[in-house]
This record gives sequence, structure tokens and C-alpha cells, in this order.
Amino acid sequence: MTTACTKLAPTEPQHGVPWLILVTGAPATGKTALSVPLAARLQVPLLTKDAIKERLFDTLGWSDREWSKRLGIASFALLYDGIVAHLQAGAPLVVEANFKPQFDTTKFAALRERYPFTLLQLVLVATPEALQARFAARNATGERHPGHVDTSFEGEFAAQLKAGLYGPLDLPGTVVVVDTTNLATVNFSAVIETACEWVTGQSQSTVER
Repeated sequence: MTTACTKLAPTEPQHGVPWLILVTGAPATGKTALSVPLAARLQVPLLTKDAIKERLFDTLGWSDREWSKRLGIASFALLYDGIVAHLQAGAPLVVEANFKPQFDTTKFAALRERYPFTLLQLVLVATPEALQARFAARNATGERHPGHVDTSFEGEFAAQLKAGLYGPLDLPGTVVVVDTTNLATVNFSAVIETACEWVTGQSQSTVER
């Protein structure tokens, strides 16, 4: 298998460890706008928490914010199952979710003990004011799945931003912080190129072992 970034083969189980790219950040930072073209460029699977959650909504139905939170917990559990399946196979992948260091650092550290991987975190950030405005504007469009019940989440979202719950996981690897306060000026293509260069470095390191 080759990627669009390099003619070298990505990490294979018999040669070393797979690589993992996390696209993370608070809601409304632009994670989907980055993760979808990134995975397409790298030609690897993309796992996203919201895609799983919305499939659960479509299968089990939706109602209020409490139900959305319960399915959110289930979505993260299924997301981790998907990550494990890929790491077991030595397969590289891109994962997109609003990971929280206080919960997810220990989970990924435990995963790494069982299934070693190299890690790139693309951490999207923006000012709380920009995120709250973007979140409200997104809710007004009705484009999001109604199961998220985002209109009832706005107060909780503001509290989460104030508490600083989102950020990079405290794990060995490479961290790239992308400020998306002004989405119109964000050069996602340049971020993708940075990720491609990182992937190329992992592939070269694997071949040289």
C-alpha cells in the first residue's frame, strides 16, 4: 500500500509499529474540515466519533441531551474498539474526536502499552468567543444531526471552554497546534502537507530499521 504523500510503504506489522494521527479539539474548531481531506490524501481509514454517534442515533433513535450524552459515551467506546482493531493489524489511521486530556491520555497510554504506535496530534484551537459564536451559528443552520441536541448544550459548552477541558494529550509524539479562530484564513492544505511530511518520516524510519 502506498500513500499520496510518499512512495514508501506505510508501516507494516512485520517491520515495526503503525502510525496514528489524532485530529482533536473542542467542538466547532473545524476538525471535520481537516480530517476528511487528510485521510483522503493519506489514503488511510478515518474513524470519527460523530459518525459513530450519528449511526447510533439512526439505529436507536434520539430524544434529549441526557440520551445524547449516553450515546456519546457509547460512541467513544466503539471508537476505541475501532482504533484497537487497526492497531492490532498494524494499520495506520486517522482518528477525529473531541478528546479530553483528563480522560483520554490514560486510555491512549494504556493502548500504547498493548499496541505500540507513533503519534501525531493535530490540535485545533480557537478563542472561546469564536467557538461559541461558531457553535451557535452551526446550530442555527440545522445541518447537524438533530440527535446531538446542540441547542441545549450551549451553556455546558461555554463552561467546558472556560474550564479548559480540551487540548493535546500528554503522550510522547509530535503535536501540531492549529489556530482556527478565523477559519477563513486557516491554510488546511499546509497542515495536511505537514502531516504528510511526518508520515513520510515514519515510513523512512521503518524502512531503515
